[in-house]
Amino acid sequence: MSEEVATMPKWTQLEALERRVLGVLVEKAKTTPDAYPLTLKGLITGSNQKSNRFPKMEVDEDRVMDAIENLRKVGAVSIIQGDGRVEKYRHLAYDWLDVSKVELAVMAELLLRGAQTIGELRGRAARMEPIKGMDELGPLLEKLLEKSLVVYLTPPGRGAVVTHNLYQPREMDKVRREFGVSMPGDAPTAAPANPPSAAPVSAAPPAPPTPAPAPTAAAAPMGSSSSAEVARLREELSELKSSLSAFREEAETSITELQSQLADLNRQLGN
Repeated sequence: MSEEVATMPKWTQLEALERRVLGVLVEKAKTTPDAYPLTLKGLITGSNQKSNRFPKMEVDEDRVMDAIENLRKVGAVSIIQGDGRVEKYRHLAYDWLDVSKVELAVMAELLLRGAQTIGELRGRAARMEPIKGMDELGPLLEKLLEKSLVVYLTPPGRGAVVTHNLYQPREMDKVRREFGVSMPGDAPTAAPANPPSAAPVSAAPPAPPTPAPAPTAAAAPMGSSSSAEVARLREELSELKSSLSAFREEAETSITELQSQLADLNRQLGN
């Protein structure tokens, strides 16, 4: 019994804002370490951030404080005393989720955006920790799957859609149904017992067969190796687009944060 208790995971399902706050803490620890741990104001700004977030939120201080308190109770977040006696917050996600640095980057991206293709996930998580390609992401997802931290919403493989497993049960049921995943108790869709008869259609003489065009040298079928190469290149192009989009969004976010910090500094200086 003691061995079973020792191996039980520490993590548990979280509410939507709790997942957002935890994801923000992990993201900022990796992308803006100089501004981490975060103040309450920083957490509110990060939770309401427009880029790298889905769904968009507009939360206030009271709601974020409630989320922090719940995360603290389950052992996912701690409060520390910052400069000037201002409370700051840091995550305990490495131990709470039992993950590595790169695994945590993947989890943070899923917490911030929810379900996404593995190509999108690789490009977005790579802004936090280097993930060279799908060959590196695949084993990471397998480890997270073994820990029950991720869920495949479509069959594994290129283009597969994954999400995290920290949803509340009611939310997970909704997410699964959105991607056509059958739930226990769902009634199968059956064909009607007495389908209506089709209206009679008058028979028409068959059209004479169209002769096939003569083969030419230019019309030679594409070999399977060429088709595979085209598919691979398309996948790499999709990954590059996802990476570029993620870097652009991160740059926009960094500019917004720097502008906010500059405005605060000017107010403190009386400018």
